[in-house]
Amino acid sequence: MIILLLFGAAFAARAQARDSLLFVFWNVENFFDYRSPNRPQYWTKGRFYAKCDAVAKTLLRIADRYGRLPDAVGFAEVENAFVLRRLTGSTVLRKLDYQIVHYDSPDRRGIDCALLCRRSTLPLRGSAPKHVPDSAGGVMATRDILLAEFDSLAVLVNHHPSQIGGKSDRRNLALARLEALTDSLRKAGSRRYLAMGDFNQDLWGEIPGQAGNDEKRGTLKYNGRWEKIDGAFAEGFAEVREEVFADPVLMEQDAAWGGSKPRRTFVGPRYRGGVSDHFPIVIVVYF
Repeated sequence: MIILLLFGAAFAARAQARDSLLFVFWNVENFFDYRSPNRPQYWTKGRFYAKCDAVAKTLLRIADRYGRLPDAVGFAEVENAFVLRRLTGSTVLRKLDYQIVHYDSPDRRGIDCALLCRRSTLPLRGSAPKHVPDSAGGVMATRDILLAEFDSLAVLVNHHPSQIGGKSDRRNLALARLEALTDSLRKAGSRRYLAMGDFNQDLWGEIPGQAGNDEKRGTLKYNGRWEKIDGAFAEGFAEVREEVFADPVLMEQDAAWGGSKPRRTFVGPRYRGGVSDHFPIVIVVYF
């Protein structure tokens, strides 16, 4: 099945490479290195590799739905490069040509943004971490914004500070930094950019045309309400389409509020066997 998918995705990629690219963003919630000395005992090697497999298989399900492999995948909440190397080297992704783009950030929890990009369809030209300044002009202890540059295209991956604990000022500073980066790309002559990430703010509301399907109204469920805090901004494309990938495999019953919700890896110390409290988003950009 994997071989057939690869041949089919390769054919579709050749047919569509001239006019579109497929991107995925996913906050994979506490995707920690099991070897880290400060990790809890219940985060075991076996559970780590089970999560690697689940993430990889989700990307293949996205490829199956869209008829092509993602050209790039942005992540939030990965701990380090080892996690990404195991994701791309120990799962079905090892047969593919994904390149890792990652930098350690000053976040207190030790989580970073990262990007996988396909060498065959989206060759990397350069990358850099972009710190978020604090109100005093120093470096904020949060996730850096990741900048990756390709031919006539720049991609930014962000994970803004949480709204929990009255951190809206910090989130606003992160959003201002992202806007400054997109402004600088325009001034540098970049014709196209895509900024995707976890904005930790419901900037989009209900997605047009998807009312009636509760799971597709948001990427995260908080106190019984769906919020779309993950999304993308783009410029320089003929069209941009976005979908919340609310795959049934990523869901479970919501006993407290009714309906369904994303199935997490852990709820406290209890192992749930899922991937994340966020659904991934899929973005197709047309030239």
